[in-house]
Amino acid sequence: MDARELPARPNLEHYKKLAKELLGAFRSGDSDALGRVKRHHPRFSKLADAELRTAKFVLADAQLIIARWHAFESWPKFRKHIEEVSRKSSPVSKFESAADAVIAGDVTTLKRLLRENPELIRQRSTRYHQATLLHYVAANGVEDFRQKTPKNAVEVTKILLDAGAEVDAENREYGPGTTLGQVATSVHPARAGVQIALLELLLKAGASPNGLLGGWNPLIAALHNGRGDAAKFLAERGARLDLEGAAGVGQLEAVKTFFTADGGLKPPATKSQMEDGFLWACEYGCFGVVEFLLQKGIDVATKRGCTGLHWASYGGHVNIVKLLLERKAPIDVKDEPFNGTPLGWALYAWGNPPPEVKNGRYYEVVGLLVAAGATVDPQTFTDDRVRVDPRMLAALRGEVHR
Repeated sequence: MDARELPARPNLEHYKKLAKELLGAFRSGDSDALGRVKRHHPRFSKLADAELRTAKFVLADAQLIIARWHAFESWPKFRKHIEEVSRKSSPVSKFESAADAVIAGDVTTLKRLLRENPELIRQRSTRYHQATLLHYVAANGVEDFRQKTPKNAVEVTKILLDAGAEVDAENREYGPGTTLGQVATSVHPARAGVQIALLELLLKAGASPNGLLGGWNPLIAALHNGRGDAAKFLAERGARLDLEGAAGVGQLEAVKTFFTADGGLKPPATKSQMEDGFLWACEYGCFGVVEFLLQKGIDVATKRGCTGLHWASYGGHVNIVKLLLERKAPIDVKDEPFNGTPLGWALYAWGNPPPEVKNGRYYEVVGLLVAAGATVDPQTFTDDRVRVDPRMLAALRGEVHR
């Protein structure tokens, strides 16, 4: 959740002044103010710029935006939070201190607060997401300035569970979700090296690997958020698999069960699930699944914002890149979010590898793409990391590709 941080003792008058300033800036046509209004006020979010400039906008609207900018549903709730947090002894103030202790890994303070205030373990944030303290260990689905994972996050989680935290308490930020789902989709515990340990602890405490009834699927969401290791872990721990999930975690035998003898899809499996599963298999290095789906006739150029070649290049999966190129995957196709080619994705991941990539073979991937005709932007050679790396320079010049 994109939210502005509040000081330890916020002053309500300051935020009243901010609202008045926003009102004035909007009425003067300030572009930053117009953008903030469009982003944070539901009544104005879909207006064209010309319509927005002539819309009726009053102080109450500006106050709502200030509240939502700080992750509160309304100005009255924001105002009450400020009033409560300004009193050190209030339940809201104690909850905020406990949330800070969770993300800092301050077990001494956390234990003291829970011992002195046992009700904190069931209390919820006054912000829109209404998170419990346990939700904060996910570093996801809460205000972004608190999306941090300490190295002792597993110890912190055990303290909360031992204190009686509800393991599958609902968080509302992305729809009905749980701590387990938020951990499975979060990059912060993955980077801290504690994601799998957290998931294991939550499952032992009774968390459902499938999330809440009617809520989103943690395994599928993990695949969509780049957390392939978490998705595979959940699959191994009994999470339900549809065609997309089975393909994304590389369970080839499970994938085969979704096809008829003549190669058709068995209901309820869908073409959409097959296409998404193909892309995740490319991203997470599931060679057998990629090969099988190509045999079943999936289009190698399948694109959902980006192609399988984009994802295989990003993951540094040489064998899959080779296979896709052999099947004539489009080489210089650009993705929709970032306007990048598979070569661009490979170079980005080479410099910024995702936590899950342990043995990405980016020199070979780049060499294969260049040898296959990928266009190399001349500006690439001016990148500082490229200039000082003879192997990458050679790959980009087409001098090596194995």
